[in-house]
Order: sequence, then structure tokens, then C-alpha cells
Amino acid sequence: MRLLLVEDDDHVAAALSAILARHGFTVTHARNGEEALQAVLPTAQGERPSYGVILLDLGLPDQDGYQVCGRIRKLTTTPVIMVTARGDVRSRIHGLNLGADDYVVKPYDPGELLARIHAVSRRNTGAEETGGTTGTADGTVLRLGPVTIELPTRRVSVDGESVPLTRKEFDLLALLAQRPGVVFRREQIISEVWHTSWEGTGRTLEVHVASLRSKLRMPALIETVRGVGYRLVAPAA
Repeated sequence: MRLLLVEDDDHVAAALSAILARHGFTVTHARNGEEALQAVLPTAQGERPSYGVILLDLGLPDQDGYQVCGRIRKLTTTPVIMVTARGDVRSRIHGLNLGADDYVVKPYDPGELLARIHAVSRRNTGAEETGGTTGTADGTVLRLGPVTIELPTRRVSVDGESVPLTRKEFDLLALLAQRPGVVFRREQIISEVWHTSWEGTGRTLEVHVASLRSKLRMPALIETVRGVGYRLVAPAA
């Protein structure tokens, strides 16, 4: 995923870019509001830059961050996460009213930031990007061979037979199923499903993967990628 990072402090930007790169992001760095706006404008050939998420620091040297957010929203529908030291409720509401999709207050845990990035990018992902996704009147249904995952109702069935899952089991399965074949790093899964970066959660992840394989009676559905993480292997219909 390409990500636009709007941050005037080069040291902060370098450290955050390194973390994001380790999690598979390609980062474009804008140092002020004008660079950020130029980064989202179409090129001379009419091509619009494709970013999965825009991380926007509000403390910019040339323009008010809120103003930049409002202008960005007029140019693109790319999700915007505001990053700032202003933690009062009024500031958060103001940012959301201007079109921000989420709001992170400094200092923040990197795991929390990653979870928020993935959350807003999933909400912005269209059906054409999900591989086996079909829209319904009630929301979104993922169909992977005999497996059906109803996101709005949190129901899972195999060959029409309902399979009861715990909350975390469903969250884990839904995360992997939205991008079949894509390898999710263990750290990424733990961040998104358990909202923590604590390494001790790794054992819990293994237990949940084993439970899913057993309950769905499909051991090969979730593949272990040694030393990296897991991916969902879409079964034949």
C-alpha cells in the first residue's frame, strides 16, 4: 500500500517511515501543506496518485493542518488520519467534520497507528479489490468456495451450515478473507485483531488459527508462512 505521510519533522518522518516500511508500506513524504496538496493532484498526464491512506500531521509550518485536510478532501476520497498533539474533544470533532476518517493523538503506540491505518483502508476498499466479495442490500458478503462470511451480521457458514465463532476468531478470519492469497505478518494481525503490539499475543494467534482450521473443517484454508505470518488460500468453489 502506498501511503502519503505529511510531517514537517524529518526525524519523526524517518522513524515512522521505517516502521511503516517494515509493515509493507511504500511511503511518500510531504514536509508541509503545499507539498501534501501537490502530492494528491493529478499529474500532467491526468493520472491521479494512488494512496491507500494519508497521515496528516496538523502542526505544519506553512498552513493550518485543518485547512489542509479540508482542501485534500475536495481533491480526493483517500482516507485521512489526522496525527496531532491536540487531544481535546472539540479538536477531534472539528477534524472529523472537515472530512478526516480518524484521529490519532501524540504520543501514540505504533501498533495502534497501524491498526487504524488498516481499518480505514479496509473501509475504503471497493468490492473489486476484495477478490471474492459480493455486495448485498445489508452490507458485504465474502464468498470463498464453500465458505460464506457475512460481515454485517458476523455469521460464517460452510456449505450452508452455520459455524459458530468467537469474536476474535471471526475478526481474524474476516481480516485474512478480505485479501485471499496475501500474506499478513504476525505483527499486523495482532495489531488489527487484538489492537496491541505485545509479542506475548503470538501464542494466542496460533491458538485462534488452529481453532479456525478445526471449526471450519478446512485445515488448508489458512496457510502458515514460516517466519512471516499467515494467508488465506481460497478453496475451489
